[in-house]
Amino acid sequence: MTGTLIITGARIFDGNDCHYGADLIVQAGRVKEISPRGAEFHDAEIVDATGLLLIPGFVDLQVNGGGGTLFNEEPTLGGIRKICSAHARFGTTALLPTLITDTREVRTAAINAALEATAAKVPGFLGLHLEGPHISLARKGAHDPALIRPMDKADLDEMLACMKALGCLMVTLAPENATKEQVRALANAGVVVSLGHTDASFETACGYSKAGARAVTHLFNAMSGLGHREPGLVGAALATGALDVGLIADGFHVNPAAMAIAIRAKQRPGQIFLVTDAMSTIGTDMTHLLLNGREIVRDRGRLTLADGTLAGADIDMLSSVRFIHEKLGMPVEEAIRMATAYPADAMGIASHKGRLIAGADADFLLLTSELQLRSTWIGGRKAFDATII
Repeated sequence: MTGTLIITGARIFDGNDCHYGADLIVQAGRVKEISPRGAEFHDAEIVDATGLLLIPGFVDLQVNGGGGTLFNEEPTLGGIRKICSAHARFGTTALLPTLITDTREVRTAAINAALEATAAKVPGFLGLHLEGPHISLARKGAHDPALIRPMDKADLDEMLACMKALGCLMVTLAPENATKEQVRALANAGVVVSLGHTDASFETACGYSKAGARAVTHLFNAMSGLGHREPGLVGAALATGALDVGLIADGFHVNPAAMAIAIRAKQRPGQIFLVTDAMSTIGTDMTHLLLNGREIVRDRGRLTLADGTLAGADIDMLSSVRFIHEKLGMPVEEAIRMATAYPADAMGIASHKGRLIAGADADFLLLTSELQLRSTWIGGRKAFDATII
C-alpha cells in the first residue's frame, strides 16, 4: 500500500489507551497517527467503521498449524502461507510457525522455509519458534520421546545462523538438555529462549533465567508444578519479573481459576501473554491429524493422543481473548493486550507490532461490540473480510 488509508467511525484501542472521536491514519502500510476525526488527506481511501472496535492485530508466538496444515508435516513456504492465511481469519496478523520436536532434517527444512517466507514477505509471518527437541523426557507431553536429545554444537550453530538470517526466533528448551552456556550464546544473539517441557527446580529455572532465558512456554503444562516447598518452573515463571509467560486459554490446558491466580500473582515487568498452541484443525472440520506418525483425535475442542495426552490446542486467538474476557471477567482491553502488546513485548518487537503507534505496522482488526471479527488488516491491506465469506 502506497497511498493514505483512513479508518473512521470506530472506537480505537491502540494497545495502550482508548480513543474516541478519532481516526486511524495509515500511510505506506504503517501507522502515521491516530488523529481527531475529520482530518483531511488528499486522495485518501476512507473506510467507514462506524460502531466498530478497532484494535491491534493479534500476535501469536506458538502456532503449530492451521487451515489443514501442520508445520511439522509441511515445513515449506507453502505450508507457512496456508497457516498464516488460516489464522488471519481469526484476527492473527503476526505469528511464529512452531516446529514441534522432530528430526534434524525436518528442522533444517523448517528453517529454510522460514527464510523463504521472510524473503517472500508472507503476510502474517513473523519468524520461527523451535519447540524442542532439546526438552525433558520426563515432561515430553505430546512430543515424540525418540526424537528428544541434548543440544550439540551443530544444533547451536544452526540456530545462531537462523537468528542472524531471520531476525526473529524463539526456542523452547529444557535445562535437562541444554547448558547455561548454550542459553547464553543464544540469548546474546537475540534469540528469545523459553523454558518449557522441563522438570527443572525453581533454583535451576531461576539460574537459567539469569543466563538469558526470557520466557516460559505454555504455563502449567509440561513443567514442574508449584509446590509449597519446591516452587518448580511454575513458581519461577510467576516470581521472576524477567520472564514473560505464555498461556493457553482454551479451558482444557489450564483451569480458569488457575489462570486467574497466575495472572494476579505474576511478578512484573514480565507479563502473561496468550498463545494458541493451535494445530492444523483451525478453520477446518478435521476430526483427526498425524504428528510424527501418531494419530491425534479432535473431540469437542480437545486434541489428544491415543493415551489421552493433550496434543496442542484447537483454539484461535480471538476465541482465546473472548475466553479470558468472559470466563475470567478480565477487562476487554487487558484481554486484548494479552494477545497483542504483551507477546510483542516478549519478542522485543513492540516498536512495530502489538500496538497502533506511529511507525508501527498497520496490522489491525475491526470487531463488533460482541468481539465478532469483521475484518483483518495486515500492513494496511485487508487480509480477511468476514462479510464476503
